[in-house]
Amino acid sequence: MHSSNLHKSPYDFTALVKAHPPLSEYVYLGKAGVDTIDFADSAAVLNLNKALLKHHYGLTDWNIPEHYLCPPIPGRADYIHYLKDLLANDGIQTNIRGLDIGTGANCIYPILANRIYQWNMVGADIGQRAIASAQENVNATEGLKEAIEIRHQPDNANIFKGVLLEGEYFHFTMCNPPFHASEEEAIKGTLRKLRNLEGQTRKLTKEEMILNFGGQANELWCNGGESLFIKRMIKQSVAFKTNVGWFTTLVSKKENLPAIYKQLDKLKVVRKTITMEQGNKQSRIVAWKF
Repeated sequence: MHSSNLHKSPYDFTALVKAHPPLSEYVYLGKAGVDTIDFADSAAVLNLNKALLKHHYGLTDWNIPEHYLCPPIPGRADYIHYLKDLLANDGIQTNIRGLDIGTGANCIYPILANRIYQWNMVGADIGQRAIASAQENVNATEGLKEAIEIRHQPDNANIFKGVLLEGEYFHFTMCNPPFHASEEEAIKGTLRKLRNLEGQTRKLTKEEMILNFGGQANELWCNGGESLFIKRMIKQSVAFKTNVGWFTTLVSKKENLPAIYKQLDKLKVVRKTITMEQGNKQSRIVAWKF
């Protein structure tokens, strides 16, 4: 993890339970002799997130609707820290404003960006229910609604148009794109996650997998998957090159990088790739500017 990420250390469940007492129901002594939770249990993960956000980031409350994506807080915080480095390398360190594409019902990136670095953020999404939930999360903690604006993207063919207003400027955009090409592929990905979870031996039904790992269709998969979505984002970024400093996106699948680089090199942009590691998982941020 990034050196500034406070989640580098193991979870302090005593402090987390104090911040959010309902978490105590899900904490147990693991095989290694330390407290843990069942990460295949959606309720346990949701309450862990609530505790992390209350304890470390001063949130009053945070929620997501049933079956929506429950994000891992440490990995989401990592993206924010690496963006800070990217901007600092350009001498940009104050009055930073960012746009989160596909903010989701959890609105986690704008919330963390504001609580960690006091950035002003706009979160955009195509789903009306996601927008309503994101706004509720912003409204739940004093001070967030003054720094975070939630916008609806009415046309799923567009990524920036309809969200980026004429004449406004963002120092960066960020995105965690849907990385599967179909529901079937998403379920296979969930099975891989289950195999990697310590102590998960029982075979879960499709309904249980959806419940435990969450995510609506637009959160997890789209036609063409991650690669096509990002290539579309790159093409559409041209029209907003004067409105944005750095365009950035997560790239989950390393094999998608050559096609993404080819698309970027056609535009003769400045591009960077930032590698992130959380435990055994490796992902990367691809960033470009005109």
